[in-house]
Amino acid sequence: MSFEIRVPLLPESVSDAVVASWLKQVGDHVKEGDVLCELETDKVMLEVPAVESGILQEILCEAGSKVKAEEVLATVEQGVPAKEPVKLKPSLSSDTQPVVHSDPPISPSVRRSLHANDLTKDAVTGSGKHGRVEQQDIADALLDKEAPEPTKDPMDAAAETERVPMTRMRARIAQRLLASQQQTASLTTFNEVDMTKVMELRANYKDLFIKKHGVKLGFMSFFVHACAKALQAFPVVNAYVDGEDIVYNKHAHIGIAVSTDKGLVVPVLHGADTMSMHGVEGAIVDYATKAKSSKLTLDDMSGGTFTITNGGVFGSMLSTPILNTPQSAILGMHNIVNRPMAV
Repeated sequence: MSFEIRVPLLPESVSDAVVASWLKQVGDHVKEGDVLCELETDKVMLEVPAVESGILQEILCEAGSKVKAEEVLATVEQGVPAKEPVKLKPSLSSDTQPVVHSDPPISPSVRRSLHANDLTKDAVTGSGKHGRVEQQDIADALLDKEAPEPTKDPMDAAAETERVPMTRMRARIAQRLLASQQQTASLTTFNEVDMTKVMELRANYKDLFIKKHGVKLGFMSFFVHACAKALQAFPVVNAYVDGEDIVYNKHAHIGIAVSTDKGLVVPVLHGADTMSMHGVEGAIVDYATKAKSSKLTLDDMSGGTFTITNGGVFGSMLSTPILNTPQSAILGMHNIVNRPMAV
């Protein structure tokens, strides 16, 4: 008896997905709960597990295929025992032949590293048992990839370019940013803030803070609290336009822009106006960890009413951040520098 593996119900506002990679191949024995493949949507990565144990019988949607909810991805034959390694028949020149091993499985962390660096398993030479790909193998492959190319004819334009398709997430980010530029009347204003008192406060209490709460005291919690207070004092900034109406939000749901290898993501601190300082810092650490391992969910990134982005981590002194529509405002923070000032 065989059963079908289907695309799960996709998050609201997501119409389709792309098969990013197959983690199991035809003929592999799978257990209930094993992740068979990963789907990439505009916003998140989805894992498709096996609902029962058996043998992966057929893959109907190869990597790169566009799929919709409930579409059949593969079939699994139920109740078939795992296949034994195949042995070759002895030849005339030898008594025995080595066992032929199937592709060795890779760990979830290695799989995520491959995907984050746009590498396939075939592009990396595994140094582990039976050719298993390890993290060091990925690092070595990236070093080889970044090695300088041999000198080429400057007139050979084709040799100087490389065409790489964008991921669904990057394509969606590009569409949203362009739409924001075209559909909003944006105004950027620049103000300097004296951070002396905040820096002194942080220096005085950072050790006590981490000892008591188990998380570092950063600058972001100060800015989140300041923004939450400001949004309560000026509720129109925490509102958005819907047709001919202005919709006011009762709470401040503040998005924190996080840069990842796959693009910019904006997880949301829901109810930031009710959160403590250590609650804000802990949530930011959790979101950063989930973002790096592609574990952010659609709920994590939905419902924001205001956004904070920090260009200062890249050394930026001034910038004009793009509105995260339909929000009405965004705060761009920049580099903190020591310099004399007149009071």
